Formats: sequence, C-alpha cells, structure tokens
Amino acid sequence: MSSLNQLGRLVNGLSLIAKEIVKRSQTIENAKKGDLETLLASSIKNAVVSATDLTGLTKGTVREFSSPRPKESVVYFNSNNDGVAEDNVNSFSNGVAPANPTLDEPIHCEIVVSSNDQTILEEKVGNDGLERESESNLDHKHDVDDGEVAAEAPVDLKRRRPRERKVPATPFSRAFGFAALGAGLAWGTVQESAKRLVYGSPNSNDKQSAISPFLSEQNAERLALALCRMRGAALKIGQMLSIQDESLVPAPILTALDIVRQGADVMPRSQLNQVLDAELGRDWSSKLTSFDYEPMAAASIGQVHQAVTKDGMDVAMKIQYPGVADSIESDIQNVKLLLDYTNLIPEGLYLDRAMKVAKEELSRECDYNLEASNQKRFCDLLSSREGFYVPLVIDDISSKRVLTTELVYGVPIDKVALLNQGTRNYVGRKLLQLTLMELFVFRFMQTDPNWSNFLYDEATRTINLIDFGAARDYPKRFVDDYLRMVMACANDDREAVIEMSKRLGFLTGKESEVMLEAHVQAGFVVGLPFSKPGGYDFRSTNITQSISNLGATMLRHRLTPPPDEAYSLHRKLSGAFLACIKLGAVVPCRELLLEVYEHYPFGEDEDILSSASAS
Repeated sequence: MSSLNQLGRLVNGLSLIAKEIVKRSQTIENAKKGDLETLLASSIKNAVVSATDLTGLTKGTVREFSSPRPKESVVYFNSNNDGVAEDNVNSFSNGVAPANPTLDEPIHCEIVVSSNDQTILEEKVGNDGLERESESNLDHKHDVDDGEVAAEAPVDLKRRRPRERKVPATPFSRAFGFAALGAGLAWGTVQESAKRLVYGSPNSNDKQSAISPFLSEQNAERLALALCRMRGAALKIGQMLSIQDESLVPAPILTALDIVRQGADVMPRSQLNQVLDAELGRDWSSKLTSFDYEPMAAASIGQVHQAVTKDGMDVAMKIQYPGVADSIESDIQNVKLLLDYTNLIPEGLYLDRAMKVAKEELSRECDYNLEASNQKRFCDLLSSREGFYVPLVIDDISSKRVLTTELVYGVPIDKVALLNQGTRNYVGRKLLQLTLMELFVFRFMQTDPNWSNFLYDEATRTINLIDFGAARDYPKRFVDDYLRMVMACANDDREAVIEMSKRLGFLTGKESEVMLEAHVQAGFVVGLPFSKPGGYDFRSTNITQSISNLGATMLRHRLTPPPDEAYSLHRKLSGAFLACIKLGAVVPCRELLLEVYEHYPFGEDEDILSSASAS
C-alpha cells in the first residue's frame, strides 16, 4: 500500500511539472490561441533535431527566438493640434522606461562582439559595480589577418557598468561631493594604515603605492567612482590624467583612471527632460519622431542619445550635464587641491600650467555652439578629401547645451584591429594623413584622440569623424617651427632639434647636458617612423616605452613647462601613434610627411634651416 501511495505522489508530481511546462511554453500558448502554424513548425523542428541526434549528426535542442520587440527606452511622438508632442508608443503604462540596473544587484551576462566570432567577452558585475571582464583578444599583442585570431590567455580587466544618478548641478552639491570624496579617501587611508600595522606592507612593484597607505586599491576605486558620479571638469581631468604613463602616476591610480575613461554615470530621465526643456523649449519633441532615453554614450561633459527627426533622419543628440559649464573653475580648483594633498603628480608635470590649459579647453568644449561651428568648418575642409566624412549639424535642434548631428555608423579604431592587415594599413595611413593635414595644412586640429571619435565604415572605406569640441587653431609661426623640428627629428639633426625647441619654448637654453640629451633622444624616437622611406611597421619598436624612459629623466631636469599649444597637440600626436600601434599598421610615414613639407608655405620673412631639409 505504501508503494502505491509513493507511486501516486510521483505521478502527481510529474503532472504538476508537466502543467508548469505547458503553462510556460510559448509554442503551446500559441496553439491555444489558434496559431496551429507555429505548433506545426515547432513540432517539425523537434522531429528533425531528434532524428539527427539519433544518427549522431547533431546533439542539441531547438532554440525558439521571438521576434524583436521595440526598445523599451524609445519613446515615439505624435504631434497634436497645438503643436506640442506627446507620447504615442511606450511599453510602460506610467510612461517611464526602467532605470539602468543598479550596482546593488549582481548581473551575469555574456556579450559576443561578432566579426566572424572574433571577440568573446564574458562580464560579471558584483556589488562594487566593477565588471571583471575576460577578453580573448588583447590589444595589439597578437596578429589578426584575414579573419584569423591568435589565441591568447584570458586576462581579467576591471570595467564599470554606469548607473543612473542625478548630476550634482549646484555649487553646494558639487562642493559636498568633493568633501565626501576627501573624507572617504582619508578614512580609506586610516584603514590601510591599520591593515599594514597588522599584516605588514604589501609586496608591490610600484614603490610609491607600496610606501603610501593613501595609494591603496580601495582608495583608487573610491576616486574613480566619485569622479564618475560627479562628471564635468572633475571627470574630464581624470580622463586626461589617465593617458599618463605608469612611470609618472602610481599603478593603482592608473587602474582607477582607466575605469574613469570608460564612461560616466547616466542622468535620470527627469533631469534629462529638464535640460531639453530649458535648451530647446517644452515643445522640443515636436521636432522628432522618436527619442531613445537610453544613452549611446555617457562622457565627462554630456551624454549622447539617438533620435529620429520629422523628415526621417537618424540623429545623435549630445546633451550637456546641468551645471558642468558653470562649475569648471571650482571643479579644477578642487581637483588641484586633492592632487596637491595626495602628492600624486610629479613637479615636472607643472600642474598649475596643465590646469590652466585644461580650464581653457573645457570652457571651449562646453560651448556646443562653438562645437557646431567647428564641425561645419571641418566638413568644408574635408569635403574634397577622399576617405573622410563629417556628419551634418541640425541647427534647429541645437543650442549652447544641446548639439544634434547626423548619426553616422562605423567601427572604432580598437575594433578595426580585428580586421585584415590591408584594412589596418589603410586606416592607419588615413589617420596619420589626417593628423598631418590638420596641423600643417589646416592649422586647425581636432585634438581629442579618443578612438571612438573615428568610426570606420568598411563598406565605403570611409572614416566618419565625430566630436569636435576640442578643436582649436594653431598660430602659423608655431606651426612653421614645429614642422621644421619634426623634419629635424626625422633626419637625426641634433643641432636643429635644439634650436627649434628653443624657438618653440620647450627649452630655455640653460638646461643641463643630461636634459638636452634626453630631450633630443626623445625627439629622435618620435621621428623614427619618418626617418626612412617605405612602410614603417608600428609593431617593430616600442615607441611608448622609449619615450617613457626618457620622460622620467626630463621630469627631473626640466626648467620650463611646455608651450600651451603643446598640451593638446601632443595629446593628438600620441593618440595617432597609439592608434597605429593598436592597429599594427604599416604606414609610409616619411612619404606622407614629405608630401606636406614640400608644399608647406613657410613664412617669407624666415629662412628655412638647411639642416631640416628633406634630404
């Protein structure tokens, strides 16, 4: 009898499981609604898989894919008789799209970036908000040719998943944010000091972080996450510092700044609407068919959203964070105090001068009317240059804090590194050609080397250029002498390098022999790709490491900060070199330089140094 009872319980249990499966089965649900075609198709698929499994040809199950649904963050608009737009389609009854997942919840997902299945990323997010990413292909440490990828051992990388947070927009809220950061760093230092008293100092290759309890990994992450929350000038300076070499900035801080470079937190919808209403008027949506509240990108000064205009054009709307333009000076002062207090930056970097230049650049970048003008100017300059495209500016949906442009597509430079060698050579050549044209032909340069600002469209072999907030002019006299110095570096002409460096303001003429030698050798390293005819393989030498070693010497012996023009210029030049290294490109650098040099209109009242000739 007992056996019969147990059998009955087993049957009842199986029955409940079967009912639950039926309840959750989309195929059965469709059949209930009369969708017999779906039921028949599913049955045939299952029969085919079962038959092939029995024969040993396959081993698996049928995957059911539902038709793609509209993005839940996209709002569609329908103009009423008063000309004020209202929501037409939204997946949620309350008209509010769900916020991004908070970092208090663990997220487990897999991301596959597919170009012949070349990149596979696995992401896991913990409570600290930092994703540990295992990536199968690493920078330029492997060669990719004709779709083949060399296997690499996975390396753990820290990435941060942005969360939705209101931007501190008032002077008080921003000052409070910096005060809270300072208090957090102080508490972290106390914790690290106590930990070292108990367990001893950590073993570290980075001497500075091993000595200072302030430079703990926990404090570095506190700094990074705070900058991502603050946004504005604070985050921008963090991103600028993130390009420094590890010999100049301690390793834990570099790791934190790498997190900073990945992007900021995201404005909530209510704050985003306030900015749009204030800048474009409350009827801004009447000019659009749809607007995606989920940003395509979130940067230091603003975030970018995709939309569609009434005439059907896909556009990108860059919307500035509230309060960042008015808080540049106070933010920079607070960051400077923090850096002075922590003694993170060597004296040779001349922090005061760097901050002054950063303030001027940020003021320009916060003026979207100026950026629109820069973009139109580049559009004219490059209209006849094959291989480049600058998207159109949509003036009637733009203002000083909102910039709307034609949406363009393409692959960022770091993803071009996955394509074949011929494509990588082509893109590397075009990038270097553009950099030389901007400086020596236009004397007007977009100085932000972010790889995502250069989107390669493989179908048209065109590089789509975006983000012109950091564009600036260079005086002709400076460009004249700089071109002469570049040629002197390419020709290994020591005397000409020193002479041009004095004229440009890199040297005072009173430097020690150690400083002069380091400066000249650094110039020769930079000039190496231009020194010989034929293709230069950017994988053949480690330019960045050579400059790093010489840079440490120059920091100790430098007598004067570089000229103001050099900060943005060298950021762009180093970005172009790093892009070519990332691509593993082979580029005829000397030929590109000579083409510019031979047609360059030097000032008539100045003699061209014979030592800098194009011999």
